[in-house]
Amino acid sequence: MVIENIRHFINEKAEQFGAKIDNEFNKPFIERNNTGQEALKDNGAYFGFIHPEEEASGPFHDFSLTIFPNEQNKPWLVCLGVGSSGFKNDYELATYPGLRRLFSKLVDDKGFCKSDFSDIETGLPKTITGHEDLQHIKNTIKTYTKVLPVCQIVDEPESEKGKQVIAAFVAGYAKLRDWPSNNSHRKAVVDALTPFMQTEASDEIKDITNLLDERKYLVLQGPPGTGKTRTAKEVAKGIKAKTFFTQFHAETSFSDFIFGIRPNLESETLNYKENLGSFTEALKYAKKKSDEKVILIIDEINRANLSNVLGPVFYLFEHKMGESDIEIEISPGFKINKLPENFFVIATMNTADRSLAVVDFALRRRFAWYSMKPKQIHSKEFYKKDFAQIKEIFEWYATSDELSLQPGQGYFLADSNKEMENRIRYEIFPLIKEYLQEGLLRSAKEEFNNYFTTRIKQSLFE
Repeated sequence: MVIENIRHFINEKAEQFGAKIDNEFNKPFIERNNTGQEALKDNGAYFGFIHPEEEASGPFHDFSLTIFPNEQNKPWLVCLGVGSSGFKNDYELATYPGLRRLFSKLVDDKGFCKSDFSDIETGLPKTITGHEDLQHIKNTIKTYTKVLPVCQIVDEPESEKGKQVIAAFVAGYAKLRDWPSNNSHRKAVVDALTPFMQTEASDEIKDITNLLDERKYLVLQGPPGTGKTRTAKEVAKGIKAKTFFTQFHAETSFSDFIFGIRPNLESETLNYKENLGSFTEALKYAKKKSDEKVILIIDEINRANLSNVLGPVFYLFEHKMGESDIEIEISPGFKINKLPENFFVIATMNTADRSLAVVDFALRRRFAWYSMKPKQIHSKEFYKKDFAQIKEIFEWYATSDELSLQPGQGYFLADSNKEMENRIRYEIFPLIKEYLQEGLLRSAKEEFNNYFTTRIKQSLFE
């Protein structure tokens, strides 16, 4: 019988993931099994796991692993559910962004994942309630429509693909319930989830180079330590471009970046000399050397007041601008109506710096935006375990905005464990402490504190 085979399968997986039943009074879950003939007859059968503090029958609270089966060789529905009695112990867990991030990766176009797991007032969309593959259990789905934050249609539960999906849902539930207690359990969970976590490997330099060729002006944005400036330089080197470099700061002005005058300090009398900003220097070079690619790298573009710095030059940053009769004066005697085809701009922006100027929508429209995220790198100097621990905390507790605060891979490069400990103590520790003091990542404070007290014997709350 297929149902019994899958019941046995999920129990086996649960034990592999750390949910071993020691005795009758110490159970990691309560198993529900409503798959009798009457339930199957009216298409209301289900089985799965519920919170260990709940009863074996009747209404229940909190998150459950729920599977709606049938004996008609029709698709099943595998779900993360919430008991019809709502939340009792799991409400805080429901608010963790990482829970949604995890389960959202387990569903495809024949599944659904709510944007807010704590919401038990909004029902499933019509794409699920009216799905042609679920008409045999449509009344059951309507009954539980508000308490199924995640669901996935499984066409053939005993197939390799079907078991892979079911195992991944059990693994997700294992993480939710914190079942793994040793490396074997954790590896089993990772193995079950890995097929759904993999993303297509991309060549970052190639992607950015192609985007630059298409859009001409782009911003590399991301947390500190993700290699934005280094990548910009590598892209410039890769296309053999003449490179000009500048770094913005709070006092950067139009006269610094475009054109201005400065006192001539070499003269005995008071007089002034012209000052060509980095933009004008790069632009004049591009006009003179039309057969050579020219890149202007602007580091930390959002550290300056961009309206003041760019002035009327802002008009020119249209990657498909045609020739026009409107000329912008760059410097005395130097006017242009279009930026040269061989002129490119790569800017960088640190998304973790909350004190920086807000980039307006007009600038966002003129530039392409490429997000650089913390990533594991292959190097003997890279401390993979520390990176993974910090990354896991961010992925589980950080909101979408707070993800942009995660320290990049550059923080985890060291020649020795002693050097890595110093980097944690004097770079990562103060960074995380500052985040917490600003009211960010508050739900992760104990996880961070546990990491630091274990790794460097230093508490965030001394």
